[in-house]
Amino acid sequence: MTFLSNRINSLSESATLMMTKLGRELAAKGINVISLSIGEPDFNTPDHVKEAAKKALDENWTHYSPVAGYPELRQAIVNKLKRENNLDYDISQIVVSTGAKQSLSNAILTLVNPGEEVIIPTPYWVSYSEMVVLAEGKAVFIDTTIESDFKITPAQLEAAITPKTKLFMFSSPCNPTGSVYSREELAGLVEVFERHPQVFILSDEIYEHINFVGKHVSIAEFKSIKERVIIINGFSKAFAMTGWRLGYIAASKELAAANEKMQGQTTSGTSSISQRAGIAAYEQGLESVLEMKKAFARRRELVYNLLNDIPGVKTNLPDGAFYFFPEISSFFGKKDTNGNVIKDSADLALYLLNVGHVATVGGDSFGNNNYIRISYAASDESLIEALKRIKEVLAQLS
Repeated sequence: MTFLSNRINSLSESATLMMTKLGRELAAKGINVISLSIGEPDFNTPDHVKEAAKKALDENWTHYSPVAGYPELRQAIVNKLKRENNLDYDISQIVVSTGAKQSLSNAILTLVNPGEEVIIPTPYWVSYSEMVVLAEGKAVFIDTTIESDFKITPAQLEAAITPKTKLFMFSSPCNPTGSVYSREELAGLVEVFERHPQVFILSDEIYEHINFVGKHVSIAEFKSIKERVIIINGFSKAFAMTGWRLGYIAASKELAAANEKMQGQTTSGTSSISQRAGIAAYEQGLESVLEMKKAFARRRELVYNLLNDIPGVKTNLPDGAFYFFPEISSFFGKKDTNGNVIKDSADLALYLLNVGHVATVGGDSFGNNNYIRISYAASDESLIEALKRIKEVLAQLS
């Protein structure tokens, strides 16, 4: 539309939200759709967190909150980072936002100038590249494959860095692949960053507690680059608080102040009630988190076995998060019963939705077209039925 800004016209719609929307439209017509498209735990927020929110209402925590967040919440985050990650921060280095998504956007907009380069390993969460577009930066992609468990090497990182590189951004555990970088793998990347002091590192750690291979390792634990690291985290995945919209950054004082300044001119402080609930989440232990993780671990094995039973699908066993990112390119060029050709992962995802009534997301939106993303944040029964449908409708392609 010519009257809209170039900024919005150059922006893509979120594929995950679009597939969720299409699934809901089919469901509204009475079709039994199983949604494996959205990254949302199928658990309820823990009771002690909800009780804290009710108490906050009764105590009239209903006024504007400080732009960077309540000091008590920021202190709870500082305590969490020390207790769980052995990282030392001050509350002046914490900025609370309306979800980790806003924290990411704030960080990119405060760092990246037009034309500066942002290195993003593929596959990546769908909004990373679009946030770079909003900042008028240039996304530079490092491609990975299932054979490398979707992880980059120090040599690949070194080759991607240029004098224009401003930022490197990644997630571990990763959305959409579930890949987790080990301490040794991160150390190799850190050696590269040590040679390039102009490069900042945006570390998305929102899935840190859904890790099946040991203790989470943050790249901020490497002291030589800590001042250039911006940690992104939040409450949505670990505490099933997606609707509460509560995330944060931990960064140097200068970067935190810049993010607070940015936020002060956009949304200001996030929901007062959500913040009081967040304090309870971080102060009252991880029991509910660990129970949820057990369920995800069981489902991971279930889906892995079911995917391996589908001819033409190639998968690995992810180390974290709650996603599989199987390769499905063997189905490209095949036709459905109406003669429609499956050209790419987006076509396949729409075919699975419209014919199999299972919502997934095409890998093209994550930077790797030969794959689709499957979320296993659903009940065992739903997962068994969904994978049965997927197997049946893929067998119909010829």
